Amino acid sequence: MKTRILKQLGVLTAGLALMATSACGAPAASTQPATTPSAEAAGFPLTMEHTMGSTTIESVPKRVVALDPSYIDATLLLGADLVGYVQYRQDPKSPFAPYLGDVADATKDSVNVGTLAEPNLEKILELQPDLIVSAKVRHEALYPQLSKIAPTIFSVSTGPTWKENVVFLGEALGKKDKAEELVKSYEERAQKVGEAILAKKPDATYSLIRFTGGDTARLYSSNSFIGEIMSDMNIPRPKDAPDSEKEIFVPLSSEQILEGDAQLVLVSAYTPPGAEGDKARAQQEAFQSNPLWQRLQGEVKQVDDGTFLASVSIQGAHAVITELAKHYGVDPLEP
Repeated sequence: MKTRILKQLGVLTAGLALMATSACGAPAASTQPATTPSAEAAGFPLTMEHTMGSTTIESVPKRVVALDPSYIDATLLLGADLVGYVQYRQDPKSPFAPYLGDVADATKDSVNVGTLAEPNLEKILELQPDLIVSAKVRHEALYPQLSKIAPTIFSVSTGPTWKENVVFLGEALGKKDKAEELVKSYEERAQKVGEAILAKKPDATYSLIRFTGGDTARLYSSNSFIGEIMSDMNIPRPKDAPDSEKEIFVPLSSEQILEGDAQLVLVSAYTPPGAEGDKARAQQEAFQSNPLWQRLQGEVKQVDDGTFLASVSIQGAHAVITELAKHYGVDPLEP
C-alpha cells in the first residue's frame, strides 16, 4: 500500500503543478454584474475548524468527494453533487446501499475513487473537487495530500458521531439548517415509533449480536450505531447486559451466549464473498448450534448487516426504524 501511495503522490505533485500553470493562463474574470447571492452562498468564504486544523472554503462546494461511507450517505442526504466516492460495498454493480432508495440519477456521474482503505489520489485529482470529506480515523495519513487537491475537512470519527457529522458536512455545504432539520426529524420519528412499540410491549428490551468470523461474537454496546438508535427510541438493553462506554461492542464467547439475551435478540453477520464471509458464517453456525443458544428466552431476529451495523447514517437509521416498526406491528411513520 505504501509503495502505491508514494507513486500516487508523484503523479499528484505533477498534476497540481499542471493545474497551477493552467491557472496562470486563465482568462480574466468576467465583468458581468454580480447576481444576488443565495442563502447558501451568503456564508462563504467559510473557515471551518476541524480535527486536522482550519480549512477555508471559498464558495459553496459543487463537487464533493466523500471518502467514508457515512459521508457518502450524508452527501446524498443533503442533495450535494457526489462526484467521487470510495467503494464500500462488495458488489461493484450496486455500489450504493439499498436503504438509500433510488439514487441512480443523483449518482449517474459519480466516480469510484478506490477502496475505503486505499483511495486513489490520481482519480480524486482528476475530478477537480471543491470539497473532500472524511475522518481522521480513516485517512489521517493522507490529509496533507488531500488538502493540496481541494479544501478537505475531517471529523474525528464516523461511528459514535454520525448525527453530528451530518451537521458538520451540512455546514461545509452551506446547508447547516437543512442538516439540523433532518437530524431533528429523524429523532422525532425515532421517539414516536419507540413510544408506539413500548405502548404495545412495555417490557421491550433488545440486544444485537454480530458474527464476523473471530473467536468471539460481538455484543453491541449502547455506544454503537444501533445503541444510539434504540436510545433515541427509548428501548433499553437488558439491565445487567454487558456494556461499554468507550467501545461499540463487547466480546461474547460461546460460553457467554446467555449474556446476549433480551426480549428481542437481533442477529447479523458480516458475510462478504470469499474466506472472510465463510468464517463469519461458520462462526454463526457454531454459536447457534451451541445448546446455550437454545436457552435464549428472547425472540431471535436475523437482520441485514449492511443496514443495522454498517450504514451509520440518517438513511440507515430510518431503515432500522422501519424494520423494527414492521416487526412490532406499529405505524412506521415513514419519513
